[in-house]
Amino acid sequence: MTAPAIRDDLRQWQQALRAQFPIVTGHPELAYLDSAATAQKPQAVLDAVQTYLTTSNANAARGTYTWANRTTELVERTRERVARFLSDPQPERSAVHFTSGTTQGLRTIARDWLPGFLRDGDEIVVPDADHQANIAPWREAQRLLAREGTHIRVVPMPYQSGSGDYDHRALAERAGPRTRFVATTHVHHVYGGDMNVQRIRRAVGPDAVICLDAAQSVGHLPVSVAELDVDFVVFSGHKALALPGSGAVWARQERGPAFTPGGWNGTPNTVGIASLEAALDWLDAAGLERVEHWTVALAARLTEGLRHLDAYEILGCPLSLAADSAVQRRQGIVTLRHRAIDSGDLGFILFSHGFMVRSDNHCQGDAGEKTGSVRVSLHVYNTVEEIDRLLSVLASLQ
Repeated sequence: MTAPAIRDDLRQWQQALRAQFPIVTGHPELAYLDSAATAQKPQAVLDAVQTYLTTSNANAARGTYTWANRTTELVERTRERVARFLSDPQPERSAVHFTSGTTQGLRTIARDWLPGFLRDGDEIVVPDADHQANIAPWREAQRLLAREGTHIRVVPMPYQSGSGDYDHRALAERAGPRTRFVATTHVHHVYGGDMNVQRIRRAVGPDAVICLDAAQSVGHLPVSVAELDVDFVVFSGHKALALPGSGAVWARQERGPAFTPGGWNGTPNTVGIASLEAALDWLDAAGLERVEHWTVALAARLTEGLRHLDAYEILGCPLSLAADSAVQRRQGIVTLRHRAIDSGDLGFILFSHGFMVRSDNHCQGDAGEKTGSVRVSLHVYNTVEEIDRLLSVLASLQ
């Protein structure tokens, strides 16, 4: 078994970035491999939070004094920052609304926007093998509409057998003139694959609204709404190096009514917004193309090693396991099972060796995996040495 090589210049670049994460460098005996659940924070984000709380902490859009004005400017500036980060070519025609994260963002669209868009007999596509946050809100919207006398049909997103990828050909056959809304995922939180959003647009046609769960892509790889013909992008700040409780909905505002969250606009999470601005600045400076290249390379190194260990089953596309695979699309997420050791037990064993991983069913929908598994999820602070050490421990459990 030959491990795939990683360029020396990338190693030096990564070492300089890793040094900026105090919690990582402060615990060299531990390997944090759970970034799909939440990412660690660089010093620049921690400094931005400290600076905001000690120099400008105030409510936004409610006062005329200096601190309040600075906070209001921060909120509006970060809206513009999110649009730039997503390569929005026409920010004057779109909107950015802050949320507590992906779950709240998707739920807000489902409750405050979708009912005004759909009519009796319309269809929506729901990805029942993706994260529950991208399933439950749409099912809930269906029930709420039914109580009001509007009956919509939920079409399950078709999947390819054995890979976890969407079946775009089957989707094209299922979609029809009443298919008005499609919920989809950019990077799958279990299988680690890029779900080929552009093919979904071709499958459902130019008029359907597409809502993209980008929780596992924003902050991990370049996300360009100029290239992705979608109508909503929803993401969590805490998975993109910002604080928990921060996130955003980007809305294109072209197909259907303008997106406006319902209810009164209360106090925004200003410190979370300050952390989000700093995180996006840090990621842009680091270079998202390189971040993606690094995590994909580490995932390839892990799958290349795992495919030679017969005791393990690797979830997702089996053609993408080899490091030189032409279909390598695992975006820093590798999920596995031991054929004899329970996944919960395997998680405890790995932690005893210093590895922090996720071991359960990963909040997957009813059409997903029924048996628990261990998920290894990576970010820019993870190293080649951590992957090699993990493979050594896993090999010892054969």
